Amino acid sequence: MTTSVAPRPTRPPDAPETLRARRLPRYAPPAVALAALLVAAALAYGTGAGGPVLVVVAAALLYLVGLFAVANVVEGRRAARDRLWSALIHSAFVLAVAPLASVVWTLVSRGAERLDGDFFGTSMNNIGARDPDGGAYHAIVGTLMQVGIAALITVPLGLLCAIYVVEYGRGRFAATIRFFVDVMTGIPSIVAGLFVLAFWVLVVSPVFNDGRPGFSGFAAALALSVLMLPTVVRSTEEMLRLVPAPLREGAYALGVPKWKTILRVVLPTALPGIVTGVMLAVARAAGETAPVLLVAGGGAAINFNPFQDNQSSLALFVYQQAGDASRYAPARAWTAALTLVALVLVLTIAAKLLSRRNRLGR
Repeated sequence: MTTSVAPRPTRPPDAPETLRARRLPRYAPPAVALAALLVAAALAYGTGAGGPVLVVVAAALLYLVGLFAVANVVEGRRAARDRLWSALIHSAFVLAVAPLASVVWTLVSRGAERLDGDFFGTSMNNIGARDPDGGAYHAIVGTLMQVGIAALITVPLGLLCAIYVVEYGRGRFAATIRFFVDVMTGIPSIVAGLFVLAFWVLVVSPVFNDGRPGFSGFAAALALSVLMLPTVVRSTEEMLRLVPAPLREGAYALGVPKWKTILRVVLPTALPGIVTGVMLAVARAAGETAPVLLVAGGGAAINFNPFQDNQSSLALFVYQQAGDASRYAPARAWTAALTLVALVLVLTIAAKLLSRRNRLGR
């Protein structure tokens, strides 16, 4: 038995497309933006009210108003509101990226002047105010040592603390740990430096230094670890909480002990987020000046011993060169700032690449 299917009605070729909404042509938004820029420039420079900044701000406002008006006429109020909010979101993105792009451009343009072998291979030892040479080798060594030691101290402590709070901690003790971690997050860097100065430099170091207080890179690393610890703990805690509960329950159902579940399932799953938090803490520590100045003292010579004598860092080197009266000092400061940003960027990329090698993340 066969059934007949009614033929599908066809629309006459000359019938209007009533179901198809009208759309602005692609050239309309750029045309509105160009018109807004010209009008804003004419108003700002014609009346003498302001300069380029006023032109950009006025052009943005005129663009939003003009785009809404044109879209409202062509597409309707609903589509016009959609275009307006899309334009606002894109404008917010531009406003967020513009300062970062400006900082990067300033660092690269001004810091490229001293990107040479002398800057990375020499220190400021025996460099006078009229000497154009001198570099930041001693500061680079100090930064790597201090941040490395601080990371070796902070990362295990932060991971263990976060694991306890998330996996084992219950009751008042866990709540107390969270409270003090939150308090430590807002501690100014100079307070951490004063704490290490009062405890380590003035009390502990004289025991190993014939009764005399001793500045050292290790003291700076202790101060930096105080600043890094709350960031590592909080970021690790949040990443561990994001691990799905069925992963833990599946491991427990197979008879895997809790400690092994944490080590082989929970931590590898949360590893990318943990690495991000650690690198945020490293970036903050690498850019601190006050703790290094208080407990390491700075210095112009290279010091490979973090447990004895003064030691400098890139952040402290930038601070000192920016305030130096020599006409060659600003170039050194800009290049050192660029080096510090590049160093943090390289460490972040390397850490991200290593975190992708975990078994569950592939």
